[in-house]
Amino acid sequence: MNSTPAPGSVGSPAPGAWEELVTAALLGTERRTPPGCEPGREAPVALLDAAAVETVRRRAGLRAARAAERPQPAPEDPRPPLPGAAARRLTMLLADRPGAGGGGGGRRGTAPDLMELLPQWLAAANARGFAAPPETVPALLDAARGRTDLRPAALSFAGPRAVWLARLSPDWRFALRAAPGGGTALPPADDPDQVRELWQEGLFAERVALLGALRAREPVAARELLATTWATERAEDRLMFLDSLRTGLGPEDEPFLEQALADRSRNVRATAAELLSALPQSALAGRMAVRAGACVALDRTRDTPTLAVEAPHECDAGMERDGVVAKAPTGRGERSWWLGQLVEAAPLGTWPARLGGRTPQEIVALPVTDDWQGELHAAWCRAAVRQRDAEWSRALLGAPSAPEAGGPGAVSLAERAKLLGRLVAAERAEWVAGFIATHGLSEAFQLLGVCAVPWAEPLGRAVVDALEIARDAGSYPWSFSGVMGLAERCLDPSEARRLDGLLAVPDEREDASPGAGEYWAEAFQRLVTTLRLRGTMAEELASPTVMAPPQAL
Repeated sequence: MNSTPAPGSVGSPAPGAWEELVTAALLGTERRTPPGCEPGREAPVALLDAAAVETVRRRAGLRAARAAERPQPAPEDPRPPLPGAAARRLTMLLADRPGAGGGGGGRRGTAPDLMELLPQWLAAANARGFAAPPETVPALLDAARGRTDLRPAALSFAGPRAVWLARLSPDWRFALRAAPGGGTALPPADDPDQVRELWQEGLFAERVALLGALRAREPVAARELLATTWATERAEDRLMFLDSLRTGLGPEDEPFLEQALADRSRNVRATAAELLSALPQSALAGRMAVRAGACVALDRTRDTPTLAVEAPHECDAGMERDGVVAKAPTGRGERSWWLGQLVEAAPLGTWPARLGGRTPQEIVALPVTDDWQGELHAAWCRAAVRQRDAEWSRALLGAPSAPEAGGPGAVSLAERAKLLGRLVAAERAEWVAGFIATHGLSEAFQLLGVCAVPWAEPLGRAVVDALEIARDAGSYPWSFSGVMGLAERCLDPSEARRLDGLLAVPDEREDASPGAGEYWAEAFQRLVTTLRLRGTMAEELASPTVMAPPQAL
């Protein structure tokens, strides 16, 4: 049997047959006879026939490629599943999209903004230890991709399946960066060889995650591990690694931080100095106390005891080594700049002894010479925040009813918010409630943001009363859109009953903005609807099989 195929048959192609056909087509059959064809008038037809056969052969004659390796199955999530009603609620929350303008009084309509409730829902679900339904994990990743504030809670709730999916889609790669170690499982703490191997050979994200996890469990071991490679690390990496020492910071970290004060990087030196100043018994804190004490003294020669301030006249090498930045920012005097840094780094506990045994409240109340009060009190504010000192924070905040816009020590609402963060939740809420009762809501937005959720009853009552006063004043609710949006997310759901009396359209005053009453009624209706929905969502998440304490939405 003849095994040689006839021209135009579907046999094994000659090497380079397709290239020959292409060349003949480009040059023309008069100049280049197609392979297996006779020259003449029939050559073009033969060329097309041969090209058709070769095309079929090329399409149908491909050899099967080696099958790709199948991905490993998704890991199991051992957490208990959501109750059915809560799972359906999650689907609704993920399907909703934020409306134009976001939450608050500037939004029209009475329907709640579901996406604004998703963060609290995720926090409550995580607190109860539930696992995300597998079919919702892609939507959770999509939501987290669009909103970075959702990522920690969403990825925690999505669990190990989120990392598994993120490895399969470039759209979700952010989950690998956000997951501890870039999605890589960290070695057990009781295996020092694996810990050392990952520390020496792992990627940067893996090393950061390893150091952070180890620092939370064994602070000394984490610091000793960092010391093994400290001298060879890049400056930007040393800064990130040094920042991890904030967790579990203690006196035993002082020798390592003292060495870091001589680092080549100015940022590393500044961070080391900041950490040492947070240790009241450290040598650096003692040096700063001596320097700051030389600048601030009690003048008893006046009729009223007064704080006399003499700012430094130079920034010497010792001050720079201890973290004082010599060059002042534009528009700032050098001496006041140096003074602020010294006072900020000095332990607050040294001042009562240096100033006649006075309490922080009494010290803050003392007059200060030569217009240095603002600079001195601002530095004390920063020190109270850094050293987490509740007594000094309380003194610098002063009474919430104080007429000064910034209080006795704070020079801005932002500083007041930081000082409030050093108080316990109940005291924080009571202080902000008193501030709102005196000053109203116009300046309270930043302060409300540091209060625990749901708001305590005195704070919730103060906010509702202030909103009612604003409504009765006849202005539009849009000026209070931020506070109204916070109220939807932060008021206790039980407050819905107190709001029922605000749902009716009030009688308009002659000097009121046209239609303001209707807008307020709509905003209060949305607030009530949202609060009741949050109450229902909390009930849906309740499960008798989970012993974790409930967290209100």
